[in-house]
Amino acid sequence: MSGYAVVDVETTGLFPGGHDRIVEIAVVQVSPGGEVEESWATLVNPQRDLGPQHIHGIRASDVLTAPTFAQIAGTLSALLVGRVFVAHNASFDRRFVQHEFGALGHDVPLVAETTLCTMEWSSRLLPHAPRSLAGCCATAGITLTDAHEALADATATAALLRHYLHKAGMPSGARGRSLLGSSMMWQPPWAGTVELAKTALWPRIPATDIACVRRGSAAERQTPFLARLVDHLPRTAETWECEQYLALVDRALLDRVVSVREQEGLARASVELGIDRPTALQLHRAYLDSLARTAWADGVVTDDEVEDLCAVATLLSLSADDVDRALSSASAGPVVPGTDAEYIAPAQFRLRVGDLVVFTGDMVEPRDTWVGRASRAGVVAHPSVTKKVTLVVAADPDSLSGKARKAADYGIPIVTEHAFSGLLEDLVARSPAL
Repeated sequence: MSGYAVVDVETTGLFPGGHDRIVEIAVVQVSPGGEVEESWATLVNPQRDLGPQHIHGIRASDVLTAPTFAQIAGTLSALLVGRVFVAHNASFDRRFVQHEFGALGHDVPLVAETTLCTMEWSSRLLPHAPRSLAGCCATAGITLTDAHEALADATATAALLRHYLHKAGMPSGARGRSLLGSSMMWQPPWAGTVELAKTALWPRIPATDIACVRRGSAAERQTPFLARLVDHLPRTAETWECEQYLALVDRALLDRVVSVREQEGLARASVELGIDRPTALQLHRAYLDSLARTAWADGVVTDDEVEDLCAVATLLSLSADDVDRALSSASAGPVVPGTDAEYIAPAQFRLRVGDLVVFTGDMVEPRDTWVGRASRAGVVAHPSVTKKVTLVVAADPDSLSGKARKAADYGIPIVTEHAFSGLLEDLVARSPAL
């Protein structure tokens, strides 16, 4: 086998020798003549938080079912063996891939001598282009869409490699593996790298039959938790069970995101509390009614409040008609006995001065910024999750970090930084002395 393996990785950070791991990898196999032969990509479960999600855009809900690097190692090695490892800023991608293989005990021949860096060669073949992948592609007339998505970046880098081959003098009619055959005189300026890669010895790594996982897969496979509840149960939930269920709903909706972890928890709790689908729907309407009454408390319902009610309704599998009914009922006055709204809604979750809060993941705002805001509001940032912690603030509510997993075990709410900001603002508004 000869040719090129164009690789791009998205990672949790910058340093492969420490805590950082690969979270997405793509390989585009390219012939010696620059033709794309095969493309392959998958998310990778790093078994830790996902790092700068605002950069790579990967959701933890997608990674939850992604294979680990150990599970793709055999497949990946088969895609790389005998080929030049190509990437833009190749030392970064190569070191991560090499480290992941090394962590499994595999000594793979991914070294500088078998690697081609399209960023490094840009100084010679695209002398006036910016060094970034986007800049090189723009100069070469190559379209780059969905930057920081591994397959998109690898595909663009493969096109850039083909552009380099032509710039380096490759005959325009050259195709496939015959390019470097004895019948042809032309060779690329990195022919020595090609030869070393062809002869490099790879360890035998058995392939595992496991499916690749792509971005957005969680939304495709997700079944709303309400649809998983049974239509009828042997007994009807009593008031206490209903209150417990509503309390869980309230916590799940703190950040107006019902994460995969929260959906699973609500589905399990419903079975344990004896709440079937009709009862859950009734309780969801009661919860929406309580929010509508809160919105009407000052005599005015703003557009933002209506938008929030609609968002909650969608998350609870309710309709726009349910929102209209809740607002109409709330504007009419006290709760009418015998209606859905008669169910007791839980007290709204609120932070209090002195509450312990734990942060996890690489959020948009720096950690120090959030710690400072929390401190000024009277909330204490805590280094680890214990049963005394009130809230965990995560870059992603489905975070794979140890802190998030422990919080889920303890039943501690996990919210986004946006939701935490709102909770802090509410606390400050209720504490004039602050």
